Amino acid sequence: MFSVHCTLNRIIYKIMTRLKRKSIFELLLILCGSLILIFILAPILGLTFSSSINQLIAAAKSSTVIQSIWLTIWVSMAGTLFFSIFAVPFAYFLARKNFVFKKIISGIIDVPVVIPHSAAGIAILCVISRETIIGRTANHLGLSFINHPLGIMVAMAFVSLPYLINAARDGFESIPRKYEKAAYTLGASHCRVFFTISIPLSWRSILSGFVMMWGRGLSEFGAIVIIAYHPMVTSVLIYNRFMAFGLKYVEPVAVLFIVVCIFLFVCLRLLSDSKRAYKRRSRY
Repeated sequence: MFSVHCTLNRIIYKIMTRLKRKSIFELLLILCGSLILIFILAPILGLTFSSSINQLIAAAKSSTVIQSIWLTIWVSMAGTLFFSIFAVPFAYFLARKNFVFKKIISGIIDVPVVIPHSAAGIAILCVISRETIIGRTANHLGLSFINHPLGIMVAMAFVSLPYLINAARDGFESIPRKYEKAAYTLGASHCRVFFTISIPLSWRSILSGFVMMWGRGLSEFGAIVIIAYHPMVTSVLIYNRFMAFGLKYVEPVAVLFIVVCIFLFVCLRLLSDSKRAYKRRSRY
Protein backbone atom coordinates (compact mmCIF):
# COMPACT_ATOMS: atom_id res chain seq x y z
CA MET A 1 0.00 0.00 0.00
CA PHE A 2 2.87 2.34 0.87
CA SER A 3 4.61 1.62 -2.47
CA VAL A 4 1.43 2.37 -4.42
CA HIS A 5 1.04 5.66 -2.53
CA CYS A 6 4.65 6.58 -3.33
CA THR A 7 4.18 5.73 -6.99
CA LEU A 8 1.10 7.95 -7.22
CA ASN A 9 2.97 10.77 -5.52
CA ARG A 10 5.83 10.47 -8.03
CA ILE A 11 3.39 10.53 -10.96
CA ILE A 12 1.59 13.57 -9.58
CA TYR A 13 4.92 15.30 -8.95
CA LYS A 14 6.08 14.67 -12.52
CA ILE A 15 2.80 15.95 -13.94
CA MET A 16 2.91 19.09 -11.80
CA THR A 17 6.56 19.69 -12.74
CA ARG A 18 5.77 19.48 -16.44
CA LEU A 19 2.73 21.71 -16.09
CA LYS A 20 4.83 24.38 -14.35
CA ARG A 21 7.05 24.53 -17.45
CA LYS A 22 4.08 25.33 -19.69
CA SER A 23 2.96 28.82 -20.57
CA ILE A 24 -0.51 30.08 -19.70
CA PHE A 25 -1.61 29.63 -23.32
CA GLU A 26 -0.39 26.03 -23.39
CA LEU A 27 -2.21 25.34 -20.13
CA LEU A 28 -5.40 26.74 -21.65
CA LEU A 29 -4.95 24.43 -24.64
CA ILE A 30 -4.46 21.45 -22.33
CA LEU A 31 -7.56 22.45 -20.37
CA CYS A 32 -9.65 22.71 -23.54
CA GLY A 33 -8.40 19.34 -24.73
CA SER A 34 -9.09 17.75 -21.36
CA LEU A 35 -12.65 19.06 -21.29
CA ILE A 36 -13.32 17.72 -24.79
CA LEU A 37 -11.90 14.30 -23.89
CA ILE A 38 -14.00 14.18 -20.73
CA PHE A 39 -17.07 15.16 -22.73
CA ILE A 40 -16.44 12.27 -25.16
CA LEU A 41 -15.30 9.61 -22.71
CA ALA A 42 -17.67 10.25 -19.80
CA PRO A 43 -20.84 8.85 -21.47
CA ILE A 44 -18.95 5.86 -22.88
CA LEU A 45 -17.31 5.02 -19.55
CA GLY A 46 -20.58 5.59 -17.70
CA LEU A 47 -22.36 3.20 -20.04
CA THR A 48 -19.57 0.63 -19.77
CA PHE A 49 -19.48 0.55 -15.98
CA SER A 50 -23.27 0.41 -15.72
CA SER A 51 -23.31 -3.11 -17.20
CA SER A 52 -22.09 -6.16 -15.33
CA ILE A 53 -19.92 -8.89 -16.82
CA ASN A 54 -22.80 -11.37 -16.67
CA GLN A 55 -25.02 -8.98 -18.64
CA LEU A 56 -22.35 -8.52 -21.30
CA ILE A 57 -21.84 -12.28 -21.59
CA ALA A 58 -25.59 -12.80 -21.94
CA ALA A 59 -25.75 -10.14 -24.67
CA ALA A 60 -22.79 -11.73 -26.47
CA LYS A 61 -24.55 -15.12 -26.41
CA SER A 62 -27.78 -13.73 -27.84
CA SER A 63 -28.19 -14.79 -31.47
CA THR A 64 -30.39 -11.75 -32.12
CA VAL A 65 -27.68 -9.35 -30.95
CA ILE A 66 -24.88 -11.12 -32.82
CA GLN A 67 -26.88 -11.27 -36.07
CA SER A 68 -27.75 -7.60 -35.73
CA ILE A 69 -24.13 -6.55 -35.19
CA TRP A 70 -22.94 -8.73 -38.07
CA LEU A 71 -25.66 -7.31 -40.35
CA THR A 72 -24.63 -3.76 -39.45
CA ILE A 73 -20.94 -4.42 -40.11
CA TRP A 74 -21.17 -6.21 -43.42
CA VAL A 75 -23.88 -4.03 -44.94
CA SER A 76 -21.98 -0.85 -44.07
CA MET A 77 -18.75 -2.32 -45.43
CA ALA A 78 -20.42 -3.55 -48.61
CA GLY A 79 -22.02 -0.15 -49.19
CA THR A 80 -18.70 1.62 -48.63
CA LEU A 81 -16.86 -0.68 -51.04
CA PHE A 82 -19.53 -0.43 -53.72
CA PHE A 83 -20.01 3.33 -53.66
CA SER A 84 -16.26 3.98 -53.39
CA ILE A 85 -15.96 2.67 -56.95
CA PHE A 86 -17.82 5.79 -58.08
CA ALA A 87 -16.93 8.21 -55.27
CA VAL A 88 -13.13 8.11 -55.57
CA PRO A 89 -12.99 8.88 -59.32
CA PHE A 90 -15.61 11.58 -58.82
CA ALA A 91 -13.48 13.09 -56.04
CA TYR A 92 -10.49 13.09 -58.39
CA PHE A 93 -12.57 14.85 -61.03
CA LEU A 94 -13.60 17.53 -58.53
CA ALA A 95 -10.00 17.99 -57.40
CA ARG A 96 -8.49 18.30 -60.86
CA LYS A 97 -11.15 20.01 -63.00
CA ASN A 98 -12.61 23.49 -62.92
CA PHE A 99 -16.04 23.86 -64.47
CA VAL A 100 -19.25 25.83 -64.22
CA PHE A 101 -21.35 25.13 -61.11
CA LYS A 102 -18.49 23.30 -59.38
CA LYS A 103 -19.21 25.08 -56.08
CA ILE A 104 -22.90 24.21 -56.37
CA ILE A 105 -22.07 20.54 -56.94
CA SER A 106 -19.72 20.59 -53.95
CA GLY A 107 -22.56 22.00 -51.88
CA ILE A 108 -24.95 19.31 -53.10
CA ILE A 109 -22.48 16.63 -51.98
CA ASP A 110 -22.69 17.97 -48.41
CA VAL A 111 -26.51 18.06 -48.32
CA PRO A 112 -26.90 14.58 -46.69
CA VAL A 113 -24.76 15.76 -43.77
CA VAL A 114 -26.92 18.77 -42.90
CA ILE A 115 -30.47 17.50 -43.42
CA PRO A 116 -32.25 15.53 -40.65
CA HIS A 117 -31.67 11.85 -41.25
CA SER A 118 -35.31 10.95 -40.73
CA ALA A 119 -36.07 13.38 -43.57
CA ALA A 120 -33.31 11.68 -45.56
CA GLY A 121 -35.05 8.35 -45.03
CA ILE A 122 -38.34 9.79 -46.29
CA ALA A 123 -36.58 11.26 -49.33
CA ILE A 124 -34.92 7.93 -50.15
CA LEU A 125 -38.23 6.13 -49.66
CA CYS A 126 -39.84 8.39 -52.25
CA VAL A 127 -37.30 7.08 -54.78
CA ILE A 128 -37.01 3.36 -53.96
CA SER A 129 -40.49 2.46 -52.68
CA ARG A 130 -42.47 -0.21 -54.53
CA GLU A 131 -44.64 2.44 -56.23
CA THR A 132 -41.68 4.17 -57.93
CA ILE A 133 -39.98 3.23 -61.19
CA ILE A 134 -36.85 2.05 -59.38
CA GLY A 135 -38.90 0.03 -56.90
CA ARG A 136 -41.00 -1.63 -59.60
CA THR A 137 -37.90 -2.41 -61.66
CA ALA A 138 -36.23 -3.97 -58.64
CA ASN A 139 -39.32 -6.07 -57.97
CA HIS A 140 -39.27 -7.37 -61.54
CA LEU A 141 -35.65 -8.39 -60.99
CA GLY A 142 -36.56 -10.17 -57.77
CA LEU A 143 -35.01 -7.48 -55.57
CA SER A 144 -36.46 -5.28 -52.87
CA PHE A 145 -35.24 -2.23 -50.97
CA ILE A 146 -37.93 -2.04 -48.31
CA ASN A 147 -37.13 -4.09 -45.19
CA HIS A 148 -34.10 -5.54 -46.95
CA PRO A 149 -30.29 -5.19 -46.57
CA LEU A 150 -30.22 -3.38 -49.92
CA GLY A 151 -32.41 -0.64 -48.48
CA ILE A 152 -30.19 -0.45 -45.39
CA MET A 153 -27.14 -0.13 -47.63
CA VAL A 154 -28.69 2.71 -49.61
CA ALA A 155 -29.64 4.58 -46.42
CA MET A 156 -26.17 4.14 -44.93
CA ALA A 157 -24.43 5.25 -48.12
CA PHE A 158 -26.66 8.30 -48.58
CA VAL A 159 -25.78 9.84 -45.22
CA SER A 160 -22.11 8.80 -45.19
CA LEU A 161 -20.91 9.23 -48.79
CA PRO A 162 -19.87 12.92 -48.35
CA TYR A 163 -17.17 11.88 -45.87
CA LEU A 164 -15.41 9.70 -48.44
CA ILE A 165 -15.78 12.17 -51.32
CA ASN A 166 -14.50 15.14 -49.32
CA ALA A 167 -11.58 13.24 -47.80
CA ALA A 168 -10.52 11.78 -51.14
CA ARG A 169 -10.82 15.17 -52.85
CA ASP A 170 -8.63 16.79 -50.19
CA GLY A 171 -6.08 14.02 -50.71
CA PHE A 172 -5.98 14.50 -54.47
CA GLU A 173 -5.73 18.28 -54.09
CA SER A 174 -2.70 17.88 -51.81
CA ILE A 175 -0.74 16.05 -54.54
CA PRO A 176 1.62 18.36 -56.52
CA ARG A 177 0.45 18.30 -60.12
CA LYS A 178 4.04 18.20 -61.35
CA TYR A 179 4.17 14.45 -60.70
CA GLU A 180 1.15 13.81 -62.89
CA LYS A 181 2.38 16.21 -65.59
CA ALA A 182 5.75 14.48 -65.65
CA ALA A 183 4.02 11.15 -66.20
CA TYR A 184 1.94 12.64 -69.03
CA THR A 185 5.06 13.93 -70.77
CA LEU A 186 6.50 10.40 -70.62
CA GLY A 187 3.46 9.05 -72.44
CA ALA A 188 1.38 7.71 -69.56
CA SER A 189 -2.37 7.67 -70.08
CA HIS A 190 -4.82 9.44 -67.77
CA CYS A 191 -6.00 6.09 -66.43
CA ARG A 192 -2.46 4.91 -65.69
CA VAL A 193 -1.60 8.18 -63.94
CA PHE A 194 -4.74 7.92 -61.84
CA PHE A 195 -4.04 4.38 -60.65
CA THR A 196 -0.23 4.50 -60.37
CA ILE A 197 0.40 8.05 -59.15
CA SER A 198 -2.70 9.85 -57.88
CA ILE A 199 -4.19 7.05 -55.78
CA PRO A 200 -0.90 5.81 -54.25
CA LEU A 201 0.05 9.37 -53.23
CA SER A 202 -3.35 10.11 -51.68
CA TRP A 203 -4.12 6.70 -50.19
CA ARG A 204 -4.03 7.99 -46.61
CA SER A 205 -6.80 10.50 -47.27
CA ILE A 206 -8.80 7.92 -49.20
CA LEU A 207 -8.42 5.38 -46.40
CA SER A 208 -9.43 8.02 -43.85
CA GLY A 209 -12.55 8.83 -45.88
CA PHE A 210 -13.24 5.13 -46.30
CA VAL A 211 -13.10 4.59 -42.53
CA MET A 212 -15.25 7.65 -41.84
CA MET A 213 -17.88 6.54 -44.35
CA TRP A 214 -17.93 3.03 -42.93
CA GLY A 215 -18.11 4.29 -39.36
CA ARG A 216 -20.89 6.74 -40.18
CA GLY A 217 -22.83 3.91 -41.80
CA LEU A 218 -22.41 1.76 -38.69
CA SER A 219 -24.00 4.45 -36.52
CA GLU A 220 -26.89 5.43 -38.79
CA PHE A 221 -30.41 5.16 -37.41
CA GLY A 222 -32.84 7.81 -38.68
CA ALA A 223 -32.76 6.97 -42.38
CA ILE A 224 -32.62 3.21 -41.81
CA VAL A 225 -35.60 3.01 -39.47
CA ILE A 226 -37.77 4.65 -42.16
CA ILE A 227 -36.71 2.24 -44.91
CA ALA A 228 -35.95 -1.03 -43.15
CA TYR A 229 -37.10 -1.55 -39.58
CA HIS A 230 -36.51 -5.24 -40.22
CA PRO A 231 -34.02 -6.84 -40.38
CA MET A 232 -32.77 -4.80 -37.45
CA VAL A 233 -29.34 -3.24 -37.56
CA THR A 234 -27.84 -2.64 -34.13
CA SER A 235 -28.94 0.99 -33.85
CA VAL A 236 -32.55 -0.01 -34.53
CA LEU A 237 -32.29 -2.99 -32.16
CA ILE A 238 -31.01 -0.72 -29.38
CA TYR A 239 -33.90 1.70 -29.96
CA ASN A 240 -36.44 -1.13 -30.08
CA ARG A 241 -35.25 -2.68 -26.82
CA PHE A 242 -35.03 0.69 -25.09
CA MET A 243 -38.61 1.57 -25.99
CA ALA A 244 -39.91 -1.90 -25.09
CA PHE A 245 -37.95 -2.79 -21.95
CA GLY A 246 -36.10 0.30 -20.72
CA LEU A 247 -32.53 1.42 -20.15
CA LYS A 248 -31.13 -1.49 -18.14
CA TYR A 249 -32.12 -4.06 -20.73
CA VAL A 250 -30.43 -2.24 -23.60
CA GLU A 251 -27.18 -1.16 -21.90
CA PRO A 252 -25.25 -4.46 -22.49
CA VAL A 253 -26.12 -4.41 -26.21
CA ALA A 254 -24.89 -0.83 -26.54
CA VAL A 255 -21.65 -1.64 -24.69
CA LEU A 256 -21.03 -4.72 -26.82
CA PHE A 257 -21.57 -2.79 -30.06
CA ILE A 258 -19.28 0.03 -28.91
CA VAL A 259 -16.55 -2.49 -28.05
CA VAL A 260 -16.85 -4.13 -31.48
CA CYS A 261 -16.69 -0.76 -33.25
CA ILE A 262 -13.65 0.35 -31.25
CA PHE A 263 -11.88 -2.94 -31.97
CA LEU A 264 -12.54 -2.65 -35.71
CA PHE A 265 -11.35 0.93 -35.90
CA VAL A 266 -8.23 0.22 -33.85
CA CYS A 267 -7.40 -2.62 -36.26
CA LEU A 268 -7.84 -0.29 -39.24
CA ARG A 269 -5.69 2.34 -37.55
CA LEU A 270 -2.94 -0.21 -36.89
CA LEU A 271 -3.15 -1.36 -40.51
CA SER A 272 -2.81 2.23 -41.69
CA ASP A 273 0.14 2.90 -39.39
CA SER A 274 1.90 -0.31 -40.42
CA LYS A 275 1.62 0.63 -44.09
CA ARG A 276 2.94 4.09 -43.29
CA ALA A 277 5.91 2.64 -41.38
CA TYR A 278 6.64 0.21 -44.20
CA LYS A 279 6.71 3.05 -46.73
CA ARG A 280 9.08 5.03 -44.53
CA ARG A 281 11.46 2.08 -44.23
CA SER A 282 11.31 1.43 -47.97
CA ARG A 283 12.68 4.92 -48.64
CA TYR A 284 16.01 4.08 -47.06
